[in-house]
Amino acid sequence: MSDTLELAKALVARPSVTPDDAGCTQVSNLWARRGDEGPLLCFAGHTDVVPTGPVEDWKIPPFEARVENGMLHGRGSADMKGSLAAMLTATERFLQRHPQPRGSLAWLITSDEEGDAVDGTVKVVETLEARNEKIDWCLVGEPTSSQRLGDTIKNGRRGSLNGLLRVKGVQGHVAYPHLARNPVHQALPALAELAAVEWDRGNDFFPPTSFQISNIHAGTGAGNVIPGELEVLFNFRFSTENTAESLRQRTEEILSRQGLEYELEWSLSGNPFLTAKGELVEAARKAVAAVTGREPELSTSGGTSDGRFIAPTGAQVIELGPLNATIHKVDEQVAVVDLEQLSEIYERILERLLA
Repeated sequence: MSDTLELAKALVARPSVTPDDAGCTQVSNLWARRGDEGPLLCFAGHTDVVPTGPVEDWKIPPFEARVENGMLHGRGSADMKGSLAAMLTATERFLQRHPQPRGSLAWLITSDEEGDAVDGTVKVVETLEARNEKIDWCLVGEPTSSQRLGDTIKNGRRGSLNGLLRVKGVQGHVAYPHLARNPVHQALPALAELAAVEWDRGNDFFPPTSFQISNIHAGTGAGNVIPGELEVLFNFRFSTENTAESLRQRTEEILSRQGLEYELEWSLSGNPFLTAKGELVEAARKAVAAVTGREPELSTSGGTSDGRFIAPTGAQVIELGPLNATIHKVDEQVAVVDLEQLSEIYERILERLLA
């Protein structure tokens, strides 16, 4: 068994359901740096995993870390303990050949990525900023590959803005609507308009901003009661063509123009970020091509990652990891051969940037 697989198995075997690290690193947030000089390359990732759901639904117990038919099975094998193992073994081999590399190496590992993400990477970055410690290049090990290892590199992510809308009405009997005010009826034109708005057309790196309603709730459960309040949860995934403030303003203008009595709470999960070009993107593309023989696509699709906290510091940030087909699913798994190749890709990136 290779060092990469052995470490990946050891990590997967720990039930580190967010925010519990379960002993993967002995600390909740790890910042480790080797070297004092720039440039600084940082490997970033997380040890926490999402809940497994009913264990009986898994063909192989989620924390058994069993290898079967060339696949490492278990929660976190793809997202993202396999990447952590590949990063570490790549670093070990690189330092064996280059004990005094150019610049510095760092690791930023948290157990607070899959949850609210308020006490993890964001806190480490705040500490680094306070002491003016700057990351030049950051490689996040999120599972970015779609069909084959290395076919996709995330060189940015869309922003995520959440809204909780409460529309006020007057509760009453459905037989006497003139004595009530139905917030569902009142809100429908505004919600339809929000869903139909073209917020922007995207750009060369980002798809158009999207508005999605994720939950609607109103009423007491009785069929003869007009509800007194409507609650709507919605989300914007937005490009660099918009800002959180511009989306808030346009949304509130539509709601107010429709004459609604409402309350609106906003929560910004992260602004969009983009590393359009630079040494890190180039090193990653060449490393993937050298190991796999394929040219990776640059993409900003998908959800959010902790890269959103690191990019605003001025760092070049990319995400590169194994296949994402089974992440957050029952029977999550990763190919053992992909872990070995991923470790080699990471090592070649180190060679290009710090050797």
